Amino acid sequence: MSQIVYVNGEYVPAAEAKVSVFDRGFLMADAVYEVTSIIGGKIIDFDGHATRLQRSMSELEMVSPVTMDELLQIHRDLIEKNNLDEGGVYLQITRGAPDTRDFVWPDPEEVPCGIVLFTFAKSMVDSKVMDEGIKVISIADERWGRRDIKTTQLLYPSFAKMQAKKKGCQDAWLVEDGFVTEGTANNAYIVKDGTIITRQLGNDILHGITRAAILRFALEAQMKVEERPFTIAEAQGADEAFVTSATGFAQPVIEIDGAQIGTGVPGDISKRLRDIYTEEMIKAAI
Repeated sequence: MSQIVYVNGEYVPAAEAKVSVFDRGFLMADAVYEVTSIIGGKIIDFDGHATRLQRSMSELEMVSPVTMDELLQIHRDLIEKNNLDEGGVYLQITRGAPDTRDFVWPDPEEVPCGIVLFTFAKSMVDSKVMDEGIKVISIADERWGRRDIKTTQLLYPSFAKMQAKKKGCQDAWLVEDGFVTEGTANNAYIVKDGTIITRQLGNDILHGITRAAILRFALEAQMKVEERPFTIAEAQGADEAFVTSATGFAQPVIEIDGAQIGTGVPGDISKRLRDIYTEEMIKAAI
């Protein structure tokens, strides 16, 4: 059975899906995106992703081609049409396709935004990486300054990920002015003496939806949380480290730049947070 995707108002087989060569998402990465997790055929934290999507579009002066209620229904339709039980829905909204390439934005009343969604299967609840943890390297953060806007400008994170792969690692932590900002597609954390430490929100990191939930659950569980920058050296001396993302939940980090973190195995706090997050998000899924 062919995968069904959503393109500019139509559900079509993936092999037949097309966008214009003049689409600004294709030509200039002039687009925003979200990825929502699906567990048991239900959507995890849709409201959080919808709110961030609207913020990203507002910051870039984009006009959504659909309402959030319509977007929710599209998600549900794709889950049903593709018989998706566990995995995710990728959503991308572009500034549309004018009749030529130009650095000046087209008038949104004349050129509507484009929209594409598709599903993918992925095992998240029972994942081998959660038992083993991942290894990361550090690399200079050379992305544009508005990382709080979730755009499709992902060339540098992809480059960083490839540098990690060449060194036998799974991811990279980005460093700016001596401090860790975040991972290539996740927020970064360390744990020291029972305190969870992660960079505070600002324009220099993505305002992670999973981050918000994890920190809320941590505080509800009476864990200590400190939002501040930390260095690679501090991370290497931590008791634990982990990252969070929509489809990764809370992933333990066991090595940074060749230095073992803690005991070299996933720590108790990241495990507990993952368990709490999974349980609570499944309860609240729609």
